[in-house]
Amino acid sequence: MHPPARPSSARALASLREPRTQPMKPSAMSKRKLKESSAESAECISQVQTVFRERFCHHCAAGKLFGMEQQYRHLLELLRRTTVHGESNSALIIGPRGSGKTALLNHVLKDLREMEQVTENLLEVHLNGLLQTNDKVALKEITRQLQLENVVGDKVFGSFAENLAFLLEALRKGNRTSSCPILFVLDEFDLFVHHKNQTLLYNLFDISQSAQTPVTVIGLTCRQDILELLEKRVKSRFSHRQIYLTNSFDFKQYIKIFQKQLSLPAEFPDESFAQKWNNNVQHLSEDKTVQDVLQNLFHHTKDLRSLHLLLMLAVSAVTVHHPLLTPADLQEASRQHRTDSKANIVHGLSVLEICLIIAMKHLNDVYDGEPFNFQMVYNEFQKFIQRKAHSMYNFEKPVVMKAFEHLLQLELVKPLERPSVRAQREYLLMKLLLDSSQIMDALQVYPNCPTDVKQWAASSLSWL
Repeated sequence: MHPPARPSSARALASLREPRTQPMKPSAMSKRKLKESSAESAECISQVQTVFRERFCHHCAAGKLFGMEQQYRHLLELLRRTTVHGESNSALIIGPRGSGKTALLNHVLKDLREMEQVTENLLEVHLNGLLQTNDKVALKEITRQLQLENVVGDKVFGSFAENLAFLLEALRKGNRTSSCPILFVLDEFDLFVHHKNQTLLYNLFDISQSAQTPVTVIGLTCRQDILELLEKRVKSRFSHRQIYLTNSFDFKQYIKIFQKQLSLPAEFPDESFAQKWNNNVQHLSEDKTVQDVLQNLFHHTKDLRSLHLLLMLAVSAVTVHHPLLTPADLQEASRQHRTDSKANIVHGLSVLEICLIIAMKHLNDVYDGEPFNFQMVYNEFQKFIQRKAHSMYNFEKPVVMKAFEHLLQLELVKPLERPSVRAQREYLLMKLLLDSSQIMDALQVYPNCPTDVKQWAASSLSWL
């Protein structure tokens, strides 16, 4: 008979047959997979940031324009006739700042370039009244954008009209139908009205009415009375086409705009993440906290650029470890959006400079906003020192003057007129560019502000 197997040997054999149930240490392969997935999520977040940066930091709206479909069709047809049929036109896009004038034009130009029947033969010249401050500068910019510097060379022209006519003639390719159409975009159109004799406008409108090169002139302005500013000869050559823009949407539509602007597009590379993101945006638009934030902004301004800025601040908080937005992110973005830049400057001032601002605040209260001079501010400051009997605030007058000049450099104080060489600095009339609420709010968060200075700021008029 064979001796029975030892129990220890039996257990050893059984352990070889049974699968291991003990936890295993992560292998090199699992670590690599984890690293790859984190790299993918980082790439995904980077793409999210890119999508929204392009959407919010440019003047072209995502997907569609809001509340201006009729204006879009009108402008698109106008420019299509120029590019396809060689028609000359002129029009003004009129609306308050932030109503979407530039966004509308950019959207139309983008869609125009994508049309099959439109060949890439449209030349664009973009001028801005803030940059091209006179006709000579504007003509140089037109020459540069049309790339005709070599053609013009050192030629001397008798007038502006001759120079412009030469530029357009250089672009001609035979008859009117085969000539290259040109689009002139005049941003801040009302500033071109103040150029001498309105020569640029006269010549552009005159060419747009003549049977020469096909030219369309589009002006963008926020002035409702712009036609009244045009000279009679300029007005007679303008087609009187006017496209008006107004932010006419209500709060319900504003919520939809918020949702649309914050959603990822269908062509986003990671479909599953895009679905999660868009579902989260849907929940955010229904959240009471988020709606309160949006309502505060909506009542302050309907300008979509303000909404874009708010959303850009919120999206900048998105990271690999925080991939989806929360109501708290939008609240924080709203707080940053409302931050007063001038009040922020006050936080970095010295105690002496704070005292001078408080003295000006009291002078504004006493004299009902009338202008003051340095001497009046200095006298008010001296009264405070005498009441408190504080030697720590007792600075010599030249030191106080230096502090006052620093406030002037920071543009917290503004002179009413340009000072002459002979004028005494102490008696130049000034105006404070901060109101009482801004000063008091800034003092609440001013680091280590002395108690008696705070009390002086909060004191009533009778204390003066």
